[in-house]
Amino acid sequence: MVAKGYTRPGVNSRVQGIRPCDVDRSGEVWLYRPESHKTEHHGRERIVYIGPKAQNILRPYLLRDAEAFCFCPKDSTRKQLEKRHEDRITPEKYGNLPGTNRKAVPKLKPGDCYAKDAYPRAVARGIQKANEHRKKEAEKAGAEPVLLESWTPARLRHTAATKVRKAFGLEAAQVTLGHATADITQVCAERDSDLATEVAKKIG
Repeated sequence: MVAKGYTRPGVNSRVQGIRPCDVDRSGEVWLYRPESHKTEHHGRERIVYIGPKAQNILRPYLLRDAEAFCFCPKDSTRKQLEKRHEDRITPEKYGNLPGTNRKAVPKLKPGDCYAKDAYPRAVARGIQKANEHRKKEAEKAGAEPVLLESWTPARLRHTAATKVRKAFGLEAAQVTLGHATADITQVCAERDSDLATEVAKKIG
């Protein structure tokens, strides 16, 4: 059984499921080949082209076991707890000792890989909490709150597609985001690879 918010290895083709072994770093532009993806039943290989800017962000997360997930809930939870302990004001001889104030059987247990909906849910919770804080502060000041609009990470993909299309054309946007059809010929596939590589070089 998988805890809500997490997923089994091998079922996530998005960035949450990236592993060092899935990234070909032999060229100027890295190639990320997901172990599983939504169009594989059409017989098409999915390749994500990673340019220099994205490489700099991803590089530290590749320093782990080849088949381990780069973005791991267990690691994030551990770092959170360590940070809380560092920021603790109460002396350790008073209050709860580290690791003692926890539920014996928690409803959610950090896993090895984030579920596909974990990121958007975290963003939604963040916006909700920020707006609650803004409402309280505005109420104290006797003013109308300025609230954050609803936002989802999917807008990042849409924005990227718009920028790529404007700079390189519709075909470049399609191949960069993996929107090519399943019946494309091998010649077109090679052309797509060259075009997507060129886009990754220029935009990172």
